[in-house]
Amino acid sequence: MKAIAQSGPGKPEELVMTELDKPVAGSGEMVVRIHAASLNPVDYKMMTAGHPSWSYPHVPGVDASGTVEEIGEGVTEWRKGDRVVFHASVFAGGVCAEYAVTTAHTVSRIPENISFEAAAAFPCAGLTAYQALVRCMHIQPGQSVFIHGGAGGVGGYAIQLARVLGAGLIMTSCSSHNFDYVNKLGADLAFDYNNEDVHARMIEAAGGEGPDLILNTVNRVISQKDLGALSFGGQLACIAGAPEIVADFHPSTKSFTLHKLMLGGAHLSGSIKAQKELAAMGNEFLGLMAKGLIDPMIEETIGLAEVPQALKRLSERHVRGKIVVKVL
Repeated sequence: MKAIAQSGPGKPEELVMTELDKPVAGSGEMVVRIHAASLNPVDYKMMTAGHPSWSYPHVPGVDASGTVEEIGEGVTEWRKGDRVVFHASVFAGGVCAEYAVTTAHTVSRIPENISFEAAAAFPCAGLTAYQALVRCMHIQPGQSVFIHGGAGGVGGYAIQLARVLGAGLIMTSCSSHNFDYVNKLGADLAFDYNNEDVHARMIEAAGGEGPDLILNTVNRVISQKDLGALSFGGQLACIAGAPEIVADFHPSTKSFTLHKLMLGGAHLSGSIKAQKELAAMGNEFLGLMAKGLIDPMIEETIGLAEVPQALKRLSERHVRGKIVVKVL
């Protein structure tokens, strides 16, 4: 099969098109004929150092959609030809190829009115946003929410979910040239992280009390500032490093709840319950997409050969929304 692969740890632009053996489904697994994949920051971040569980040549990518090609022993709920989408384990082989193998209990069924490209766009970013707002923080109608990096994948899906779920005030940060973009997704207010004190602005906009919910997609340093900006009893969800409780910060003055998210932890933990939750969240998210409530945010569609340069641009933060790879 054709695939994009790396021969060892390295940069995205070192990926090459190659021929690899078609994978075989083991017990509890399925082989998927990939129709589309999408790119995520975790792809280039993991490529640089690699992982002890990888063998080379290694195929990048964790998000893909396609049709069931082969089912392994013990798989009874799926049939050849079923339309599926999945978030693969970053610790196994990737999906930027004509075929990929995945565990059958982690895939979601694609509704007929959703294209393979739209389905492939959401898993990593969309499920992270969904896990943060719905599963962890249990967002309620009328609450105020601040979402860092609204022009990115996680941020963009989080804005849309907050809108669909009835948030009273949706705030985000991005470059000023992306203000119109995030406003169309559903943000009420956008702050320029290059030229504004984002935390001061979010506190002021939320009536001087700070937002009820904050989703941090940036880093540990920013999450430390997020704690100080939260309303009393607020919640902070972090996907890029949780804050430390420093000496001059008194948790009792905020009575906050902290959530540390790692979507791939479902695979790393070995928890079947957590892995099945990926499929369940995927089905719920697809239900919203099928109703036209969530836009897949596809900004660019490319071929396999263009993946190296696309990942390079993604690593340089020159991309908004999602890049989808059309394989078939």
